[in-house]
Amino acid sequence: MVQVTVGIDGMMCGMCEAHVGDAIRKQFPEAKKVSASAGKGEAKFLLEKELPKPMLEHELHAAVDPLGYRILSVAVGEPEAKKGFFHFGR
Repeated sequence: MVQVTVGIDGMMCGMCEAHVGDAIRKQFPEAKKVSASAGKGEAKFLLEKELPKPMLEHELHAAVDPLGYRILSVAVGEPEAKKGFFHFGR
């Protein structure tokens, strides 16, 4: 799996987060753990396999631009490791 992190300008509230999340789910039906944060100005989701970056960026623009938000960056990397309750202090 790969994690996609998208920097997005223009999200101001929870409804903005919901709109962006819904648009990503619609454009990438295979996406898992889709989340958007207005405070952080980003959206994150997981894909089973990595797509070529130009194709990924094109698909994200097709999903997000019509909503009136602006994509600032797209990063692809390893999923974040789970941090359980008992990892504190290790």
